[in-house]
Amino acid sequence: MITDVAVKTTPEVPLWNDPALPVTARVSALIEAMTLEEKIGQLFGVWVGASDEGGDVAPHQHEMEEAVDLDALLPTGLGQLTRPFGTAPVDPALGALSLLRTQTRIAAANRFGIPAVAHEECLAGFAAWGATAYPVPLSWGATFDPDLIGRMAAAIGRDMRSVGVHQGLAPVLDVVRDARWGRVEETIGEDPYLVGTIGTAYVRGLEGAGIVATLKHFAGYSASRAGRNLAPAPMGPRERADVLLPPFEMALREGGARSVMSSYTDTDGVPAAADEALLTGLLRDTWGFDGTVVADYFGIAFLRTLHSVAADWAQAAGTALRAGVDVELPTVKTFGAPLVEAVTAGRVPESVIDRALRRVLTQKAALGLLDPDWNPLPSALEGADLDDPEALRGRIDLDGPANRELARAVAEEAVVLLSNDGTLPLGRPRRIALVGPNADEATAVLGCYSFPQHIGVHHPQTPVGIELPTLRDTLGAEFPDADLTVVRGTGVDDGDLSGLPDAVRAAQDADVVVAVLGDRAGLFGRGTSGEGCDVESLVLPGAQQGLLDALLDTGTPVVTVLLAGRPYALGRAVAESAAIVQSFFPGVEGTAALAGVLSGRTSPSGRLPVSVPRGAGTQPSTYLGARLAQASEVSNVDPTPAFGFGHGLTYTTFAWSDLAVETEEAATDGEFALSLTVRNTGDRHGTEVVQLYLHDPVASVVQPVQRLVGYTRLPLAPGEARRVRVTVPADVASFTGRDGRRVVEPGELELRLAASSADPRLTATVTLTGPERHVDHTRRLHAVFGPADPAGA
Repeated sequence: MITDVAVKTTPEVPLWNDPALPVTARVSALIEAMTLEEKIGQLFGVWVGASDEGGDVAPHQHEMEEAVDLDALLPTGLGQLTRPFGTAPVDPALGALSLLRTQTRIAAANRFGIPAVAHEECLAGFAAWGATAYPVPLSWGATFDPDLIGRMAAAIGRDMRSVGVHQGLAPVLDVVRDARWGRVEETIGEDPYLVGTIGTAYVRGLEGAGIVATLKHFAGYSASRAGRNLAPAPMGPRERADVLLPPFEMALREGGARSVMSSYTDTDGVPAAADEALLTGLLRDTWGFDGTVVADYFGIAFLRTLHSVAADWAQAAGTALRAGVDVELPTVKTFGAPLVEAVTAGRVPESVIDRALRRVLTQKAALGLLDPDWNPLPSALEGADLDDPEALRGRIDLDGPANRELARAVAEEAVVLLSNDGTLPLGRPRRIALVGPNADEATAVLGCYSFPQHIGVHHPQTPVGIELPTLRDTLGAEFPDADLTVVRGTGVDDGDLSGLPDAVRAAQDADVVVAVLGDRAGLFGRGTSGEGCDVESLVLPGAQQGLLDALLDTGTPVVTVLLAGRPYALGRAVAESAAIVQSFFPGVEGTAALAGVLSGRTSPSGRLPVSVPRGAGTQPSTYLGARLAQASEVSNVDPTPAFGFGHGLTYTTFAWSDLAVETEEAATDGEFALSLTVRNTGDRHGTEVVQLYLHDPVASVVQPVQRLVGYTRLPLAPGEARRVRVTVPADVASFTGRDGRRVVEPGELELRLAASSADPRLTATVTLTGPERHVDHTRRLHAVFGPADPAGA
């Protein structure tokens, strides 16, 4: 039985393998010993698929690239293995064995015994066959619960490390600027502070489990013109600095992320992968980042093929390296022979190779990949008989009870109750009509980067690998005594209304209708939400609005449930639905979470991470608009949302009172302190989310009407009250001034304690005094909530 796998050793430990030496000395010695080809070999990945029989991985032939000869590459080393688990369905144990054997082969093939970094997608869970599919990031934002998201990320990270993965390509820290963009489901929301705090928690969890977190997409990807994927981003430097960059800044400074992925987009004509001011000047020289920058897949080649800023592959490679990109992903293209030839010919200086290599090798040293006792055996295979691959099949469970429990907790906290006339919770209805394209669709809870939707759809003969109950299943279990009639009505986007008469009859015969509408996740036009699935307007896909209107016409109370990847305009349903429940692709436990909310077994506590539009054609618009972005008498287009950012109802009521402003004036380097009491005035347990918005009435440059600067969740029992104190540093009032520097200006501010961006409850008017003060990346980032004196009875 094989229980240990060793790489080749020599009698004397080379300097780079000596863990007693400083990492800088080890890396310098290794760089000095390497040939040019060996150096460049560490700067690219190869896209592979693990063997479902436990053998070596095989190079993945992508339609955008030529075939790779792995045997020819390995003698000079290999930087990364791209998605060994996330390329085709493979049993996790056999995939781990395949990766183990491949790492042994890689280390044995090069002079220095250096293995590769294995990376995977983990946007909504480890993107591997049989792994838990958690809620998508838009649902993370809906929780307003960084601690919970951190625990979820830690679980994802532990699963990845247990099978030999080192790096995860998440989180996405793009801030939504236009909800028509297909990748909205991958984002955390439309507010940079919410994206930053939730994203940072995810990073901490992943990094704490030993996985290198990769922040993406740096920077500006979500600001593309008209919400089109991979389109130019027409933003100015102030929007970039104040809206799009803060989440990255926070996740690096407070989360400790060790990698950043450059974006596809160009801003003002400069592609991100060629932007030295961004990738080196800001990221490294100003923020002090010392990790690796990896290219988004094919992003360096795109400098030639899409951006036309490089005449050939060598120029593309040199441009990216000079800008600050260290690793070409997903597979070797520009960093192969073209780069070797360019350096040899003097077109690209070897110094930029060495600079990138130092970062890559420093990270490999931190991962233990340069240590003399490095062992490719992952923890999940310890004690296993590696000589009998078939005996390993089914040994590793990546979707166990603890994962499902976490997935359920996130899904439950992410359910947002948008409206309710008292119909919810349902109580004990005798006849329920469950209608809509997502009522009995198992994959309706999954985002486009879940394994079943991303990869599994190409392997229809392979079981999905995880349990995916439909809402029909969970609602039937929740209401075992009800007569449940299920009618599809129409497809997600097929426009077919032939099922409409059956849906109407079912609604007429029911006590209540649960209309389950929304999206189908996919990629590049195969879905209605996901990468490359952008839309022209925010009308519900296909004929779903027609179905919904027909159900409303029956007069039977209609509870509208949305399983979607973006917010949609709902037309007359906003006013006429008995209730509206929003869930953003809530993962494997999503339908159970929804059934619990509908029955009242759980109380909804989610809040909107994106605004829900009233009109389908008002994009781009978010709550962060300035005065000119609001409704006015000089335009007939009203961008006012149906439900604003931060909105969400519960099954109880809350009273906010007794605002005390402890500090009404503070210097521009000082802080304010406020306190308030929140009481549950209903007869059910509930969670209130106290949100703090800052309004700057007069500033030297145009500001949003308001922006989120802090929040806290308050779970309260019936009758329970809690006194809350919040400290607000002057730094959170800073913005990018006319000279491009971040400034705190003296003057009056409003601090709005609110239930949502559209529902302020208590407002404190305070004043900053003293001179203007310039701040930088070391400024204080948070308004801090904490307990105050207990509330009176």
